[in-house]
Amino acid sequence: MAKIVVAEDEPDIRELIAFTLRFAGHEVITGSNGLEGYDLIKLNRPDLAMFDVRMPKMTGYDACKKVKADPEISHIPVVFLSAKGQENEIEQGLAAGAEEYLLKPFAPDQLTERVKAILAKYGKQ
Repeated sequence: MAKIVVAEDEPDIRELIAFTLRFAGHEVITGSNGLEGYDLIKLNRPDLAMFDVRMPKMTGYDACKKVKADPEISHIPVVFLSAKGQENEIEQGLAAGAEEYLLKPFAPDQLTERVKAILAKYGKQ
């Protein structure tokens, strides 16, 4: 299965996402802000990264831009998780280099299916 970094500042949501992905068989590494998420990606070279949009120290958008600007890790797909579903928020996320923008709340099986589809697109299981 895949190695996934999840950066989410809300502990309950972070744990729910991590639990859901681990239950699906993935290895999950969690961080509580955008900067930590970026550092975890540099350190662990995951198959996928998931960022909340609004986080302390560095937003998900800024963390994603930083990932995409770094040739060593720019190939890693980034998915945004956000309760903010306005069109301009989604466009901003995709413009930052994200693969996808998932709206919270989501059902665990919905999250698992989206992750599976994104990993398949990148040749990962």
